[in-house]
Amino acid sequence: MTSVDENRPGGPGPAAGEWAADGAAGGWSAGDGGQAGGHPPTGYPAPAYHYAEPDRLTRWVNRFQARAPRWLAPVAALGCVAGAVGFTLITDPTRSAPDAAPTCFLKLTTGLDCPGCGGTRAFWYLLHGDLPAAARHHLLFVFAVPFLIYLYVAWAGRQLFGWRLPQLEITPRAIGIFLAAWGAFSVLRNLPWAPFDAFYV
Repeated sequence: MTSVDENRPGGPGPAAGEWAADGAAGGWSAGDGGQAGGHPPTGYPAPAYHYAEPDRLTRWVNRFQARAPRWLAPVAALGCVAGAVGFTLITDPTRSAPDAAPTCFLKLTTGLDCPGCGGTRAFWYLLHGDLPAAARHHLLFVFAVPFLIYLYVAWAGRQLFGWRLPQLEITPRAIGIFLAAWGAFSVLRNLPWAPFDAFYV
């Protein structure tokens, strides 16, 4: 029974160790199927690619992520949301002056609503159950809130309790459509004609 190397033209090829020894000495020859400069012959496996070592910050993040308990990320996200709720309730943006901090630079200098203008007030009205007022101040924000809540519940439930809720598929096309709608809303709300002026805040 003949081996694969014996069936090749020119007889059996050298073993892997022979290639390595000859290559280390710069002995690849054109007659052996090698290339100039001591490179291995064509058709043989190329050396494995060695990835660069991660930097210190990346290593620290990887270690922290590996050691952190599964509940940490959902609880941290919930804490951020709780902070936003507390800030909104304490400051009451519906009673603040137009130039009160934090303010919108575009609104302050041009009088035009930026894409985010009215979002904090819409959040305040949502917290108080006034959906029409919230939608008037920022319709796109009110539209996005149910999806954001579901995304968090599905993710946190899987992390904490192993729930298998259906995951929303956020495709690049969906993101593009939402951003286009947000941009159109930002332009239309600044028009001085009805019904667009109803969304000017």
